[in-house]
Amino acid sequence: MTQATEPSAGTMSPRGAATGYALYLIAATLFAINGIVAKSIMLTGVDAARLSQLRVTAAFVVLLVFFAITRPSVLRLRRSEIGLLLGYGIAGLAMTQWAYFVSLQTLPVGIALLIEFTAPIMVALWFRFGMRQPTRNAVWLALVIALAGLALVAQIWQGFTLSPRGVVFAFGAAVALAVFYVLGDRQMRQPNPRDPGSLTMWAFGAVAAFWAIVQPWWSFPWGSFAQDGAAIGAAGFTVPVWGLATCMVILGTVIPFWLVLASLTRIRASQASVVGMTEPLIAIVIAWVALGESMTAIQIAGALLVLAGVLTAERSR
Repeated sequence: MTQATEPSAGTMSPRGAATGYALYLIAATLFAINGIVAKSIMLTGVDAARLSQLRVTAAFVVLLVFFAITRPSVLRLRRSEIGLLLGYGIAGLAMTQWAYFVSLQTLPVGIALLIEFTAPIMVALWFRFGMRQPTRNAVWLALVIALAGLALVAQIWQGFTLSPRGVVFAFGAAVALAVFYVLGDRQMRQPNPRDPGSLTMWAFGAVAAFWAIVQPWWSFPWGSFAQDGAAIGAAGFTVPVWGLATCMVILGTVIPFWLVLASLTRIRASQASVVGMTEPLIAIVIAWVALGESMTAIQIAGALLVLAGVLTAERSR
């Protein structure tokens, strides 16, 4: 899932802005593909929590090595930021990823992402009622639009057709993502805030430490990653689970996060968030091709309504 917590990027040239949009669109596409890759891995029996542990720990190691070589100064931690980094990483990033992965076990990738994408509406409501900050009344319109869209996606006139467990965990991912955004915003407002790159690294580090305590590495099911993967696409060819896991870490985590950061040096966060709305739509198309997860025309219309509601909420703050 893409994020946009970078401060305003200042005056941009048209060519630079076009590059920024392109980079963010590529990142959104890679994040969307990552959902399909993660679901394919879990279809082989790999546990969602273990998959989350592998993803963030491997990403943390990659980023740690990179920063140790290029910017060792960011490896120093201030005591005052440890608590916020732990909350940002564990309550936000870890729970978002784990709940999203669990929801993928019983929901189509596109629908799980759509529900998770309601997080900005929760953030807007939090800023209005929790922080008592000025928020336009459009937040109510955003909520109504998004709920109407979700009703179409769920096709409630046919009864509750979606997995209750999947929906609960998808909304859990949305709540955790909202926490992630709020704590990220708070971190950026601290004296001498961290740059998004090192913030991402330490967030991954906090999550890696959390999972190492909850489920120690000596009990990790390495054998599960030696088997063939699930069938991919109409051809039905298989990919080893370790190969899919490598793609998840490199192409689905490290590279898209860096593309997001690179794009935010060329476009503003508000502009990037609009491009980020393409992620669920891209995921719907790819999941249809790779996993055979199709949606009706009414559900696709509902998906567009949800994203319209999210966009309205983003602009209400």
